[in-house]
Amino acid sequence: TLEKDLAGRGFTNLMRWSRGVDTALFHPREGSVYDLPRPIFLNVGRIAVEKNLEAFLALDLPGSKVVIGDGPQLAELKRKYPAVHFLGPKTGEDLAAHYAGADVFVFPSLTDTFGNVVVEALASGLPVAAYPVMGPIDIVGGTSAGVLSNDLREACLAALSIRRQDAIDLAHRFDWRVSSAQFRDNLEEAQIRRRAMQAAHAG
Repeated sequence: TLEKDLAGRGFTNLMRWSRGVDTALFHPREGSVYDLPRPIFLNVGRIAVEKNLEAFLALDLPGSKVVIGDGPQLAELKRKYPAVHFLGPKTGEDLAAHYAGADVFVFPSLTDTFGNVVVEALASGLPVAAYPVMGPIDIVGGTSAGVLSNDLREACLAALSIRRQDAIDLAHRFDWRVSSAQFRDNLEEAQIRRRAMQAAHAG
């Protein structure tokens, strides 16, 4: 989606280089770190207005809503949504365990061009609920690993029926091995184009 947008604005020599996810860290785990009513709808990321987090927090959903992260809107949203579990920032194994222990990953952003947290969630076995916009469309669009809808509540509830294995399988298209190979292929293609241009000028 971003590639098409840039091409439409006149950019040329575009190549794709996807983000990568550490599947050795983010993966399904036995048990759960949560002692909360199920299902658990999780969001991870910067708590700021551009993330459109209130579109998630205001939803009428069963179970529990959990938010991991920090940012300028944290204090405000904690006051406004006292029923939501704000756990603060987490990293490493602790973060990975909180991903794996949830049931659905909710990504309400309308402005991210990718959303690395989406592939971290998928690798952890979480189906994704999101709006059909740049980022989610490019990761889960056309797959069985998530639900995209302009009705975010509808997407959240529908995502509960998705097999966790479908999420995991999709995540492996974005692991570091694939991302590194894509970068290497781009370098080789750029060299080929450069040599072709040099040969054309020399002729």
